[in-house]
Amino acid sequence: MAVLPQVHSISSNIPVTMMSKNWPERMSRRALIANAALVLGGAAAGATVTPVAAQQKVRQADAKYQGQPKGTQSCAICASFQPPNACKLVEGTISPSGWCLLFAPNT
Repeated sequence: MAVLPQVHSISSNIPVTMMSKNWPERMSRRALIANAALVLGGAAAGATVTPVAAQQKVRQADAKYQGQPKGTQSCAICASFQPPNACKLVEGTISPSGWCLLFAPNT
C-alpha cells in the first residue's frame, strides 16, 4: 500500500491525510476556503476574455428590428448606429431609418 503525504491544516496541527476516508471532516474550514479561493482565482485568470471577443451582435429578429422608424426614433439618431448601414449591437445591414428595441438616442 502506498504511503500518502501528511498535510497539516492551517488552524491546527492535526494532520490531514490526503485521500483518507474522512479527510473532508478533518480539514479546517479556513483551509477549505483558502484552497477554494486559489482554485477559483486560477480559473478566473485563465478565463479572461478581451471585450471585443465577448461582445456578440444579436439577430435582427431578436432585437425586433424593423426597416421603418418608430415615431421620432430611428437608427440614424441611435448611439449604436454606425454609418452608413451598421450597428454595434444588431447584426446585418441596418437602415438609418430603421428601429429596434435596443434604441438609445445619441447624447
